[in-house]
Amino acid sequence: MAETKRAINELAGLERDQFPILRRDIHGKPLVYLDSAATAQKPLSVLAAEEYYYRFLNANVHRGVHTLADEATTAYEECRARVARWLVSPNQESVIITRGATSALNLIAYGWEHHLAPGDEIVLTEMEHHANHVPWIMLAKRKNLVLKYIPLTNDGRLDLSDLPALLTPRTKIVTLTQVSNVLGSINPVAEVAAAAHQIGAIVVVDAAQAVGHFPFTFEDLGADLLVFSAHKCYGPMGLGFLVGKNEMLSQLNPLEGGGEMIETVGWHDATWAEIPHRFEAGTPNVAAAAAFPAAIDLLEEIGLPRVREHEQSLVAYAWEQLSAIDGLVLYGPSDSTQRGGLISFHDPRIHPHDMAQLLDQQGVAVRAGHHCAQPLHRRLGVVATTRASFGVYTNQDDIDALIEGILFARKVFDA
Repeated sequence: MAETKRAINELAGLERDQFPILRRDIHGKPLVYLDSAATAQKPLSVLAAEEYYYRFLNANVHRGVHTLADEATTAYEECRARVARWLVSPNQESVIITRGATSALNLIAYGWEHHLAPGDEIVLTEMEHHANHVPWIMLAKRKNLVLKYIPLTNDGRLDLSDLPALLTPRTKIVTLTQVSNVLGSINPVAEVAAAAHQIGAIVVVDAAQAVGHFPFTFEDLGADLLVFSAHKCYGPMGLGFLVGKNEMLSQLNPLEGGGEMIETVGWHDATWAEIPHRFEAGTPNVAAAAAFPAAIDLLEEIGLPRVREHEQSLVAYAWEQLSAIDGLVLYGPSDSTQRGGLISFHDPRIHPHDMAQLLDQQGVAVRAGHHCAQPLHRRLGVVATTRASFGVYTNQDDIDALIEGILFARKVFDA
């Protein structure tokens, strides 16, 4: 156990000094941040890069010929290039910069609807985040489409036994999360994508809980379109990405109209700019884009295989400790090799909101609620769960503080 603790704490110890927020006290206790699946904390390098942009480069992009505009545009486009290289995407133009993963998914749902007819089918899974569920509900209502769902096994994995029957000639889109934000399950995206492509459907992947947590490339997944958010992998908020095959992006209609996304505008008609700019109307979050490469630098310096090993060790240790608490219910696969860096649990004695508030009194920050996955929680038979999620800065002491906090909460409710 001591050797395991040293291995877990080695990486976290090297990285914690780079995250100034971890020096805070909460209610007189050191902050234990276990909510990285909601948003990861930001290292000094990202904070400095965003400040540098506003102090020395602040200008709008693509629109000016003066020095500041040119430098701001260079920084903005460098972010696109870095993401393309990081995910080994088809080319730089295949990366669309958005306001977040949710924005990117709405763009896809709206932009692809002209390919769909009433009665066409969209296949999702029972574990989707609302960001990869609600846009398809809205689209289905607009176009009179049929929504179908890949079910779950009892241990929180996708049940693919009936997938061939679920996919039909009317199936036009298959969309799924790469890692569940509630169950932690790592899904066999490539297997699902291969089956979807056999019947001519396009594949959309929500990689918000996967990018920055373990190594993979866009090609590995076999997806047509992939989305993720910068803030979940140590970058700024308000920044996300849609990565896609060029032949798919060329068939998407733009969601927003306005400046920058046009080629020509007349009194009664307009034509669109080339990809990627046709999808980036208006003033983007240039400061966030300028800062995100610093987050990529951090993750590349650590190495994604090492990040994955770290999170997997944390999950294994946390699962062992949480499982030892009598009556506590844990969700998702018990095998840490099949999970991302989070665990959701429920104590039948204590509502998750009460649990989270009592943990906060001990300085432990977790997430409580339905985690933007109400249908999944109904499938699990609970209204809400408590979720602990991990980052490169998480160490074994943080897990121990979580366990102590849960036992403290039980003492409060038993008093």
